[in-house]
Amino acid sequence: MVFLLVVIGMAVMLLAHTAPFPFLLDALAPGKAVWQMPAEADRPMVYLTFDDGPNPEATPALLDVLAAADARATFFLIPRHLNEDTAPIVRRIFAEGHAVGVHSHTRSLMWQSPDALAETVMAAADRIEALAGARPCRAFRPHAGWRSGQMYAGLARIDFALVGWGWGLWDWNWYRPRQADSLARRLAERASDGDIIVMHDGHHENPRADRQYAVEATALLVPALRERGFELGTIC
Repeated sequence: MVFLLVVIGMAVMLLAHTAPFPFLLDALAPGKAVWQMPAEADRPMVYLTFDDGPNPEATPALLDVLAAADARATFFLIPRHLNEDTAPIVRRIFAEGHAVGVHSHTRSLMWQSPDALAETVMAAADRIEALAGARPCRAFRPHAGWRSGQMYAGLARIDFALVGWGWGLWDWNWYRPRQADSLARRLAERASDGDIIVMHDGHHENPRADRQYAVEATALLVPALRERGFELGTIC
């Protein structure tokens, strides 16, 4: 019995820091956690978010799809993927009315002290502003959703919110190839008012990863969501 209780306790601790959904830590954290946006009675909303960009190939193609559909999204950018070559892509993101948040390429940020985490996130925001000419909103998404009490404390010091996503509303496909049509169908069927959807226009290690599935899925997903009566908003 004691062994079972220890195992359960360890599982709870692990999930508190790594669960891809709100869990115990998020309820007790000394900072803001956003895993679902507030519902708006007069207009059901869904929030498309994209992680790990900017990607020199996929992000412009994705922006083309969103522009053609007159849809808005939120892009969580990895600062080290932003340089003189990709800065025009981010400037386009801002210019076309999308929102920008800060992302991370590594889980190690969860181990940083609150002061170090706050400094890291602010430096990332400064880099985006310096290269793209506009500042991201105060939204941070940790790599793979791995978080800690120190992370929440650090974000609270700079008034940033930790932003997650809805249950099952991700493009990870349980180690199977991701197909645009099945992904769009699954996300559209699962979505409900206030839900946050996450897909990837980049990769945390490879800034030029092939993300054509995300571009094609978005082209299918936007009209499918609108057919269900949803409008598309931004986190910021």
